Amino acid sequence: MEIKSFAKVNLYLEITGKRPDGYHELITVMCLIDLHDTLRIEFQPPVTRLSCNHADVPSDEANLVLKAARTFFQAIGRTDALTVSIDKKIPVGAGLGGGSSNAAAMLTALNNHYQQPLDKAALMTLAGRIGADVPFFIYGRPALAMGIGEDLTPFDNLSESPVVLIYPGKPLSTGEVYQRLNFGLTKSKKINTQIIFRHIRKKEIPALLHNDLEPPAFAMNPEIAHAKTVLLGEGAAGALMSGSGSSVFGIYPNPEDAHKACADIKAGYAHWDVFLTKLRTG
Repeated sequence: MEIKSFAKVNLYLEITGKRPDGYHELITVMCLIDLHDTLRIEFQPPVTRLSCNHADVPSDEANLVLKAARTFFQAIGRTDALTVSIDKKIPVGAGLGGGSSNAAAMLTALNNHYQQPLDKAALMTLAGRIGADVPFFIYGRPALAMGIGEDLTPFDNLSESPVVLIYPGKPLSTGEVYQRLNFGLTKSKKINTQIIFRHIRKKEIPALLHNDLEPPAFAMNPEIAHAKTVLLGEGAAGALMSGSGSSVFGIYPNPEDAHKACADIKAGYAHWDVFLTKLRTG
């Protein structure tokens, strides 16, 4: 079995507080993009094994894919073994949700293989036990997420805008980015949920773009801020760091401008990974 595992970007990210269990409360708008990994799954081998073409991806129980498989089998009362290989295209440690997406893809693949013993609501509940972002990838459509990311509200008027994505080549520690967050400095631009949906209805995505985690991430790696400046200089209608970084994406008005910007940035910054992609609305 082969299944695609799509990356996401955060079009808006506001940190509203920290819970006693260490999780941060947030308001975020998430959307899948076309950039994806590919999972290949073989059933009934002697033992479970996982491999990946990226050296920084663990092949043991630290990998969320194996946690997802174990959690699923426990839920349906099976102990089957699997061989899983991940063809990794989503940069690691980039704020694009690659690990969470892989876990959700595994849950979806297993549920389909075993004739859907779990409905979508049950599968999303199971996903929440694996990671805060995993339910969104099961959900599979643009969403406003609140709480720690598990409270999802759909929105349906988002256009499939062209996107140029830059990964500057160095991952960031999500924990360290959050540790450096100064809540006193995150109040400069807040958009309530009604305004968020108004921007979406009017397809005013560039006006929506905001991420509370940019200041600490920029301080940790100034090249992230430079990537954002480059995207804006190459004609992006708006640009933003995704999640806790270190990737930065630009929204473009048309595919031609996005294609030219992608080519120009690749030519000028050979040490960056640059991707031409688009928002996924369905």
